[in-house]
Amino acid sequence: MLSKFYYWTLALARQKHALLVLALIAFIESSIFPIPPDILLIPMVLALRDRAWLVAGICTIFSVVGGIFGYGIGFFMYEQIGKPILEFYNYGKNFAEFQTRYNQWGAWAVFFAGITPFPYKVITILSGVTSLNLPIFIISSVLARGIRFFIIAALLWKYGEAIRAFIERRLGLLFTLFFVILAGGFILVKYLL
Repeated sequence: MLSKFYYWTLALARQKHALLVLALIAFIESSIFPIPPDILLIPMVLALRDRAWLVAGICTIFSVVGGIFGYGIGFFMYEQIGKPILEFYNYGKNFAEFQTRYNQWGAWAVFFAGITPFPYKVITILSGVTSLNLPIFIISSVLARGIRFFIIAALLWKYGEAIRAFIERRLGLLFTLFFVILAGGFILVKYLL
């Protein structure tokens, strides 16, 4: 099943609307969707190594725009939308205490969440709820998401065939590792809140 999904995403990368799909995934991941865009970014760069920078750029731009949307959810619609999303992910507890500490370190929190498997959508919503300075939020997001996606693209561009062979030989292990890291990010958020 993993192999089918992997080869499907490689085939998707060559489709006419692949960049649009990546943009959509990057956008919604930054505000509500639990799966990071790396799951499409990696196969797309492997399939389109000559367009690696375009793929990373689109992923970065739409991830940041989605992050601004998540900020808006927290800022304008916390009670109606933001709070249920945070409660769905079980992050609503101890929020008042976290809110005070958050704005002291908000730029670093955004940067950390943007680079790591830490759930970025939680930070985008929290940034809006706590009214983190919007320009600081945007700058931290652009830097973090840009670093993350362009480093991935650069490594895949430089070592594409070797990495592709590695991925194909160890797909099950990498898939498991990906979800362990993703779950670790959610557990870390739960611990911090």
